[in-house]
Amino acid sequence: MQFVEAQGAKIPAIGLGTWELSGNECARVVEQALRLGYRHIDTAQIYDNEREVGEGVRASHVRRSDLFVTTKVWTTHFGPNDLIRSTKESLVKLRLSEIDLLLLHWPNPQVPLEETLGALAHAKELGMTRHIGVSNFTVALLAQAVAACPAPLVCNQIEYHPFLDQTKVLAACAEHGIAVVAYSPIAKGQAKSAEILARIGATHGKSAAQVSLRWLVQQNVVAIPRTSKIERLSQNIDVFDFELSDSEMAEIFAMGSANRRLTNVMHAPEWD
Repeated sequence: MQFVEAQGAKIPAIGLGTWELSGNECARVVEQALRLGYRHIDTAQIYDNEREVGEGVRASHVRRSDLFVTTKVWTTHFGPNDLIRSTKESLVKLRLSEIDLLLLHWPNPQVPLEETLGALAHAKELGMTRHIGVSNFTVALLAQAVAACPAPLVCNQIEYHPFLDQTKVLAACAEHGIAVVAYSPIAKGQAKSAEILARIGATHGKSAAQVSLRWLVQQNVVAIPRTSKIERLSQNIDVFDFELSDSEMAEIFAMGSANRRLTNVMHAPEWD
């Protein structure tokens, strides 16, 4: 497994996203993923599956010190006391003594960013999480967050796949020494039917989805694909034994545009 390093954190380059996984299925997929060699699991308070993620982690019998578990604080818990309380609840549900990476899930303009980041840094100080970061932050919000946060921010988790041009946010993350974690890295399955990705994959004996993930890994971006299918779990982590050429990378970059965003909710910021 490769790692992406930022601000003292070593994040496994491929992780398992768990959005929309629930109940026994969620616990089963997490357990299987860890047995297959995954070491990075991503969940969130709003997914309502932290308890099942914890069950899967325990069932796998993988040593805690080998795991990297991320969860995200929901926007309604951004008041300082609320953030600490809800993080404690996440730890109880996951049955962990600490989280590896605690993120703010979306920007929330209703609560001063300085207050929320102060509480996030305090959660780290209290030993509730080893690292902290943000998710869905724009270039401007990222600059504000870095300036206002009393502790280093490790990552910005964003939607990123071959169809979506994220050049500006990537440059901002690089400037601040922050890792990029890509959610929807296979574009919610759309990458599988992309002709360019399939053609490139055929030359390497890989699928279009694997090419999409490899393209991210070669940018030193962490990818957290979600799947409930065991065979896909195996394929998604099997991207470290081939390399895309410079011309293949460029061809995939050329697929991207600013208006191919798949996650655009009501409370989203004004995107770059």
